[in-house]
Amino acid sequence: MQRRSGSNKSRQGSNAPSQRQLRAGELVRRALADIVSRSTIRDPELADRSFSVTEVRMSPDLRHATCFVAPLGHGDAEALAAALTRVRAWLRGQLSKEVTFKFMPDLSFEPDTSFDNAEAIDRLLHSPEVARDLPRDEDED
Repeated sequence: MQRRSGSNKSRQGSNAPSQRQLRAGELVRRALADIVSRSTIRDPELADRSFSVTEVRMSPDLRHATCFVAPLGHGDAEALAAALTRVRAWLRGQLSKEVTFKFMPDLSFEPDTSFDNAEAIDRLLHSPEVARDLPRDEDED
């Protein structure tokens, strides 16, 4: 009977990304941020729009990259993701000039809702209903 190494046992059933996926995702995120900041994208919805590539998640085989984007200031994240999806072939071509992979990953764009979630939690924590349940400092009285 053949034994498996301990490192493989710890990964069975785990959905956590590997170090390789994390490094590749960060490399793609930085390269996309550079491309967007210095290039003029010819899509009318993206021409004068400021946004951030907040995270890139790579598939285990590094052939697919899910890029999470958020508009800076106020804006529609869904429309931003749709506009970036339209120009993903051009972005992928520019990305191939920046990074070297055996296979250039296929890009997909998703709106990043983590900032909205954090704002909702912050609003909830500062609501009067929650504030009345918190202990008051005697120094404030």
